[in-house]
This record gives sequence, C-alpha cells and structure tokens, in this order.
Amino acid sequence: MALFTFQSSINLKLHSRLAVTNSQKPERHFSPPNQSVAAVVFGDAAQQSRLYPLTKRRSEGAVPVAGSYRLIDAVISNCINSNITKVYALTQFNSTSLNSHLSRAYSAGLLANQEFLEVIAAYQSPEDANWFQGTADAMRRCLWVLEQHPAFDFLVLPGHHLYKMDYQKLLQVHRSNRADVTVSVLGSARDYNTGFGSFNVGSGNIVIGFEKEPDLIPVFQVQGSKFSEKFSSMGIYVINRQVMIKLLKESFPKANDLKNEVIPGAISLGLKVHAYQFDGYWEDMRSIEAYYNANMESTKKTNMKYNFHDRDFPLYTLPRHLPPSLVTDAAITDSTIGDGCILNRCSIRSSVIGPRTRVGDGAVIEDSVIMGSDIYQSVHEQSIGVGEGSFIKKAIIDKNVRIGKNVKIINRDNVLEGNNETNGYIIKSGIVVVLRGAVFPDESIL
Repeated sequence: MALFTFQSSINLKLHSRLAVTNSQKPERHFSPPNQSVAAVVFGDAAQQSRLYPLTKRRSEGAVPVAGSYRLIDAVISNCINSNITKVYALTQFNSTSLNSHLSRAYSAGLLANQEFLEVIAAYQSPEDANWFQGTADAMRRCLWVLEQHPAFDFLVLPGHHLYKMDYQKLLQVHRSNRADVTVSVLGSARDYNTGFGSFNVGSGNIVIGFEKEPDLIPVFQVQGSKFSEKFSSMGIYVINRQVMIKLLKESFPKANDLKNEVIPGAISLGLKVHAYQFDGYWEDMRSIEAYYNANMESTKKTNMKYNFHDRDFPLYTLPRHLPPSLVTDAAITDSTIGDGCILNRCSIRSSVIGPRTRVGDGAVIEDSVIMGSDIYQSVHEQSIGVGEGSFIKKAIIDKNVRIGKNVKIINRDNVLEGNNETNGYIIKSGIVVVLRGAVFPDESIL
C-alpha cells in the first residue's frame, strides 16, 4: 500500500478563489481556503467510547485502521485535500497516543509555509481549574488561540469518522448562502442514528428544527414553520468567525456542548442556519462491528465503499521508515499487509495485518484485523506475534499481543456478546476482540 505523508502534499495545493455574489448585498470575495478557513478537529468522542476495548488506552481518533493509518488520518487528509492546511486538534481523553501521532505526522517543518497542525490538549488554568467539559467548552477555552488566526470561517470536525469529503464544496455552499452556520447532514433523508441528532430542514435547505438523539426529543422548532424533511447530523459545522465568538461568549457562555446546546441555540436565535447534504460513504464507527467492516473495505479489489488507495484524494499518515515486509513461502490472498512484517510459511486470507506483525509457520489468519506491534522483539518462547500453528478467524487483535503456538481464536462457542476482559478478550457482535498486550499460552482456545 502506497502511503502519503503530509510533507509530500506541500506541492499539491489548489489556488482557486471563492467568490460569492448576492444581488441583495455587495459582492464579497474570499481568500482561498488555506488562508480564510481554519479547521477545529476533536480527537476524541466521549469518555464512554463505542469502540471499547480498543479505546482503553487511546482515544477513538488514534485507533489504527487498514494496517497503516489512524482514524484521524481520514479527517486530516480531507483537510489537506481540500486545501485547508491550518488545523487545530483539541484533545483530552486518553490523548497520549493521538497527540504523539498528530505532532509527528503533520507538524514538522511546515511553519515556514504558514501551514500547521497545532495540538491543543485539555488544560487547567488560573481562570478555570476544570478540564474541558464538552466541545463548546473546549472551543470557548481555546478562543484565545483560535482568534490569533485570521480565519473568516471555522470548520468543526469530529476526528474519528471515516469518509471522503471535499470541504471546499461545503464552504462554497456556506458562503453562497451567506449562512451564519452550515451543518453537514447525511443526504437522501437517511434514517440513521449518528449520535449527533437530526435536523428538520425546510425549503432552500434552511434548518428549522433540531431533535436530540437517542430518543429524538425535539429541542427546538421554528414557530410557524412547516416540517419538510429530517436529516441526520454528521457533527460537521461551518461557523462564521464572529458568529462563533458571539455564540460562545455572549449567547451561551455556560453551554458545554455544540451539538445539543450551541447549534440548536443558534436556530432558536433566528440565525441563518443551512444544511449541506452529503451522499457519499460515511462511517462514524458506532460499534466494533462497524469498525471491523471498515477495515475489511481495505482488502477489497472492487466495489469499495472507501478507497484507501485513491491517488486523486490520498490518505496521509505518519512515515514509519520501516523495512519492507519479509514474506517466506506464505499464501496471502485479498489482504492488506503493513510495513516491517515477518510472515513465515503461513496462510492469510481477507485480513488486515499491521506493522511489525510476526506470524509463525503453519499459522492461519482469516477475516481478521491484526494491529501489529510497536517494537521488534527477538524470537523466544512467548514473543509478540502469532505463534506457529495458530488459527485466528474473525477477530480483532490489538497491538503487542503474544499468541503462543497452536492457539485458536475462533469464538468456539459462537457467542454474540461476551465480556472476558480479565482473560484478555471480549466478544462483540460475534467478533473476538483481543486487548492490547494480552498473552495467550500455547494450546489456548477462545
């Protein structure tokens, strides 16, 4: 798999200028997105992650995907491919791995080009001794940093979703409508619980109401407006700079959450809130099963919902500088193999194999995600990797797991849901999920 890095994109910039014309008001001209827009990416979703136990020691944005990437790479790559190269990443829960990845992958040597990704970790201050209380609180607490950048609009993005979107199209719609806020919604009125609520959208794509999930409780509806269609929110917002500052500081100074408080509040105040419909593939990683299926997309040759190999809209990540994978008489079909793997006389089918994975002779891996290892180890009785003669089927193996010889990870009892965390694994939707650093002695059967 060819990997793209942020540094390799510097010469691939677009220089289009967005011009917005309105017959009622004077014409306004906007600088290109890399000068007039700053993205604010939230690296973690919540304390109660739907991807647990993969998020036991990392935030959702830092969860590996497709062998060589992290989930947040998809969102940052969308920014780069949309010519938005000023990005602030706000992080808090289990953020060590995410902060390290972002800083190493996207920040080095870019300040001279006025391009940057700045990580802002949750902090305490003399004015506020609390940590971030939510997305709105985080942005309010970081306004002193955000206001330093002369952005006309701020693009707010969750950092753990998998999709491809040209944000320039979203910005163009936002500006042509002269909107105060534009929300991105799933197109075709798809009835889908995204966790971000649903918007009632009237004629002209004007948002007239909001319903909070999971019970879809109406939070606000414009009086006298006629209901048109309900669209699921993607949690993506474009907010005018001055509007954002006023909403956070003056209108809702105590609000903690953007999706349930500030955005519905903007509708209630009569601000011009528009909806932008997105009809492409979008996966919010709402469950272990959704995460598993997203990884399986990287093993397909055709009919891919998400193309990890798209050279026109590439996916960037951290260059690891690992040696090529060493394959010795192994049978590998329909699989994705990361860098630095050592694969002996094994069989791998329809699986994702992460960096530095070691697989012993006679091992069989089918329909599984092996995240790999952070380090190389000398071979001994119980080294990191998959031991000789072991069989793994429909499983997710987190990093640095030691699997002995002739181990079977096959969900022997066909359990749909099971919690055996004390022994190093759980089962979700029939998928065995092995915890990071777990150890399974020879002849173990799961």
